Amino acid sequence: MSRTQDKVCIVTGAASGIGRACATRLGEQGAKLALFDRQDAEGEALAAELNDRGIAARYWHADVTSEASVSAAVEAAVGHYGALHGLVNNAGISGSPKPTHELTEAEWDQVQAVNVKGVFFGTKHAIPHLKAAGGGSIVNLSSMYGIVGSADMPAYHASKGAVRLMTKADAMVYAEDRIRVNSIHPGLIWTPMMEQQLRDKGAVNLNAARVGVGRLHPLGHMGEPDDIAWGVVYLISDESKFMTGSELVIDGGFTAR
Repeated sequence: MSRTQDKVCIVTGAASGIGRACATRLGEQGAKLALFDRQDAEGEALAAELNDRGIAARYWHADVTSEASVSAAVEAAVGHYGALHGLVNNAGISGSPKPTHELTEAEWDQVQAVNVKGVFFGTKHAIPHLKAAGGGSIVNLSSMYGIVGSADMPAYHASKGAVRLMTKADAMVYAEDRIRVNSIHPGLIWTPMMEQQLRDKGAVNLNAARVGVGRLHPLGHMGEPDDIAWGVVYLISDESKFMTGSELVIDGGFTAR
């Protein structure tokens, strides 16, 4: 398969969960991968695994809350591959489930630093290279909670709403440069982050908790990382060449209510 053949793509938060699935599927479709994360052992292991399968992949340590770290990693990746065609701003955290009046400033700032500034820094430093390539595609991972609200995690909701609107603004600004910018809005996806959230909420039987949470979706179950990864493949590929500033909602019907 060659849906993303020879496209050089950066994936942030690539070492696990949705990011790992995105990197894997993009690579299987022919992309050359720059894997960014702070989990060095996991990131290096994924790069080695992909290379063993004949997929071009290299890992760089990148802290998306640090502009210097992101800038250095982007420059290193472009220096290695010679160009950049796609960016997947996936790195994210859920943060504290506390209500707004109980959140500390530090708890609020941590979520915004990863989920919002991370997208800002990634986009900022990718844009010159995408322009140099004659265009490209940026995919920002928002959430169904960037579209609708729920009675928990206010900092997370605020951050994902920001990502949704940042996507639309950048889509308008960079359209003349043939750079497309779209957001993906996952429902609840079974990832290590989701497992930890359930543990934090007191779940003892994770399988039972997974089934229970899955029932929140009209389809009756939680999603898997690959459900999101295939959406990313579509948005990075030329199949979506007339799509920008859009929201690709992959949420099991949650926001259809």
